[in-house]
Amino acid sequence: QEQLVESGGGLVQPGGSLRLSCVASGFSLDYYAIGWFRQAPGKEREGILCISGSGSQVYGDLEYAKGRFTGSKDNAKSMVYLQIDSLNPEDTAVYYCARRHGAGCSGAYERWGQGTQVTVSS
Repeated sequence: QEQLVESGGGLVQPGGSLRLSCVASGFSLDYYAIGWFRQAPGKEREGILCISGSGSQVYGDLEYAKGRFTGSKDNAKSMVYLQIDSLNPEDTAVYYCARRHGAGCSGAYERWGQGTQVTVSS
């Protein structure tokens, strides 16, 4: 069964850092691009970045995320990561990983994880 499961969310103080994880099962990350998204209460979902099958990173809606949001992956472990630095309360949201139809960062997303909650508060 093809599946994505996020973890690593939680409560963090402003200025802190967090690394979210997304484990892929039932398929190989060599052949699929994975995107990271977030959705805050009452707001539309935002695309943060996409990591291609080859490991290239493309930023999405959050252009200002460059420098604070960094994606990486370990194909051998079927893991995709999102490092978030200098967290602020506006980063509070449910964070999702999703799989694209192919290895490139274009086209539709076809499979989603259940999300992990990140809350930034003092």
